Amino acid sequence: MAWFVLVISGVLEGVWATALGRSVGLSRLGPSVVFFVTMTLSMVGLAYAMRTLPTGTAYAVWVGIGASLTVVFAMVSGSEPFTWVRFALLAGLVGCIVGWKVVS
Repeated sequence: MAWFVLVISGVLEGVWATALGRSVGLSRLGPSVVFFVTMTLSMVGLAYAMRTLPTGTAYAVWVGIGASLTVVFAMVSGSEPFTWVRFALLAGLVGCIVGWKVVS
């Protein structure tokens, strides 16, 4: 259960990071609300997962999922350029996250 909650929390991290960027310094209401709600839920989920998972593992997986999704969304939306090198590096990051779960 902790791994499932951790993955969902990582997805929420990607959402809040994107919303923070779109809030233009918390000056736009809609993205700011999304940021605060998803950040809170993400942190609560991370804290729950850390009850049973080692801190370093939980944090690394949480950040990796959130960062990967944030970059993928930015590439899909066109705010960051897509290159095959970036894609390969993201695939490597995701592979490391999956590997971390396999060896845990």
